[in-house]
Amino acid sequence: MQNNNTFQAEEIKNHIVGWLKNYADNAKVNGFVVGISGGVDSAVTSTLCASTGLPTICVEMPIHQAESHVSRGREHIEQLKKRFANVTNVETNLTSVFEMFKSLVPASKDEAKYNLSLANTRARLRMTTLYYHAGINSCIVAGTGNKVEDFGVGFYTKYGDGGVDISPIADLMKSEVYKLAEHLDVPNSILKAAPTDGLFGDDRTDEDQLGASYDELEWAMRASEEKKTIENFTGREAEIFAIYQKLNKNNKHKMDPIPVCEIPKRI
Repeated sequence: MQNNNTFQAEEIKNHIVGWLKNYADNAKVNGFVVGISGGVDSAVTSTLCASTGLPTICVEMPIHQAESHVSRGREHIEQLKKRFANVTNVETNLTSVFEMFKSLVPASKDEAKYNLSLANTRARLRMTTLYYHAGINSCIVAGTGNKVEDFGVGFYTKYGDGGVDISPIADLMKSEVYKLAEHLDVPNSILKAAPTDGLFGDDRTDEDQLGASYDELEWAMRASEEKKTIENFTGREAEIFAIYQKLNKNNKHKMDPIPVCEIPKRI
C-alpha cells in the first residue's frame, strides 16, 4: 500500500469493491459471509462487501462475549442494513458449543498454554460456523485481516480467523484501515474502541498481547522492509523492532505456505 499522506480513500474503496465483485463473478458465488466482531477490520470488510451490491451476510458468533463488543457489532450491522438492502445478518451463539468442547478435552497444567489453546479454539469454531453459513448460501468467506497482522506479526489464529477464501483489506496497514473506516462511515464507537481480539474473555487489548501498538508495529514492518537491523535503533525504537522481529519469526509458520515433503524422482 501507499504512504498514509497520499491515502486516496475513495479510489481504494472503489478498487477493492471492484476486485470483490470480479472475484465473486468469476467464482460464480452469490455473495459474501463476514464475521462481525465489533472491531474496525470486520466493519470495514463488511461495508466493502455490502458496497458490491451482492448478498452480504453478517454473522455474529458470541462466545462469552463482552457486552461492549456485542453492542458495537450490532450497531454496525443495523447501520449497514439501513444503508444496503443486500445486507442480512444472523447470530450463531457458540457459547454452549465452546463449553461442551472444554468438557470433552483434557485440561493442562500449563495455564498459559491451556488458555491460548482455548482462545484459538474460539477462533476455529467461528471459522467452521462461517463456512457453514457460506455453504448453505453459496457464498464465500471474506477475511478481515490487515497487512501488519497477516504479513507482519502473524497476529491471527491458524485455521481460525486465518481460514478464509479472500482477503480484501490484507494490503492495508491498520492505520489505513482506520482511514478507510472513516470514509465508509463506520460507527464512531468502533473507531474509538481499543483493538482487541476478544478471544480470552477478558479486557486485554491487542497492544497488551503484542507489546506494541499497531502504529509502532507498522513502523517496524516498514523498517524491516527497508532492510534495517536492530543496530540502527536505540531506546524504545530498538525495543519495538525487537518485538516485531520476534513475532515475525515465531509466526512464520502461519504466513508461509504449508511445507510439503517432496519425494525425489529417483525414488
